[in-house]
Amino acid sequence: MNIRTIFLIPISLIIFGCSNVANEHSTNESQIIVTAEHHHNEESIGLNNGNKWKVDTNMMTHIRNMEMDINTLEVKNTKEYAELAIKFEHNIELLTSNCTMEGQAHDELHKWLLPYIDLSSEFSECKTLDKYAEIFQKIKSSFITFNTYFE
Repeated sequence: MNIRTIFLIPISLIIFGCSNVANEHSTNESQIIVTAEHHHNEESIGLNNGNKWKVDTNMMTHIRNMEMDINTLEVKNTKEYAELAIKFEHNIELLTSNCTMEGQAHDELHKWLLPYIDLSSEFSECKTLDKYAEIFQKIKSSFITFNTYFE
């Protein structure tokens, strides 16, 4: 199974598995269009009246697992980066299949999650140490953003 296919599965789960996908419409075509527009707009994340958004515990577990994997990576060579990409894939699958959030918190989380999934996909396709290191830094920055807006 190719890497792109592997990452399309979690994205599909996000699009169709979450209970509150961007103004559900009666046809699947409308759902796909609305969700794709939501994803590509990459709106900025906002706070919840000055407070961080609450992420459900079962979902937060998988997010924290990915963050811990990033923070504990010591040797940074292509083998370790490739193993990390597999861990990201696994946790993203678990995260998206356990999506239970609704409402504005759900929508705000998607503003962070969808670009993160894109970064993870790009990370898994890296071939050189320099490219791995570049995307790894972007992923680390993504978690700084996550921790700014979510708890």
